[in-house]
Amino acid sequence: MNILVLFAHPVETSFNGGLHRVIVERLRAAGHSVDDCDLYAEDFDPRLTRKERLDYHNQRGPGDAVAPYVERLLRADALVLSYPVWNYGFPAILKGFFDRVFLPGVSFKLVDGKVQPSLHNIKKVAAVTTYGGSRFRAILMGDPPRKLIKRMLRATVRPGAPVTYLAHYTMNLSTDQTRKAFMTKVAASMDAF
Repeated sequence: MNILVLFAHPVETSFNGGLHRVIVERLRAAGHSVDDCDLYAEDFDPRLTRKERLDYHNQRGPGDAVAPYVERLLRADALVLSYPVWNYGFPAILKGFFDRVFLPGVSFKLVDGKVQPSLHNIKKVAAVTTYGGSRFRAILMGDPPRKLIKRMLRATVRPGAPVTYLAHYTMNLSTDQTRKAFMTKVAASMDAF
């Protein structure tokens, strides 16, 4: 399977960086082809430009600034996202990826003013994330990142595609044991992906 891994953390030596390395290593060891997209290392610009917004509903061409990312997304059979939750949301660089790459004609079509999801090449999705606070605090805030993955992304990809959400909560109070246990869980999930 061709898997696009989207990694969104600016510090490669962080716990999130370690999770990213485990994800890529385990997927490759399982025989998958991995397109490892480190958004920070690739200097992805998350800002939607004025021109991109004005052209949002128009057909985009190969000269478009995000065309290479659109191609990578459309080549993928599966998607694995690896990111921290900051301020109850995605890091800006990952949010910008969705804003700039999940375009009409790419992830959905507008038919008579209605959205029809069309990213049906994606047969499987997994998100691996960390939260500074507790699950309870995330629930109180509505846990937007979980909802975006489990609802919006699920509705965009192939109908019935499995969506896995692996989260390490309370990173602010984590221990070597809790981090190791989560790393083991992520490794096992990628081995079975």
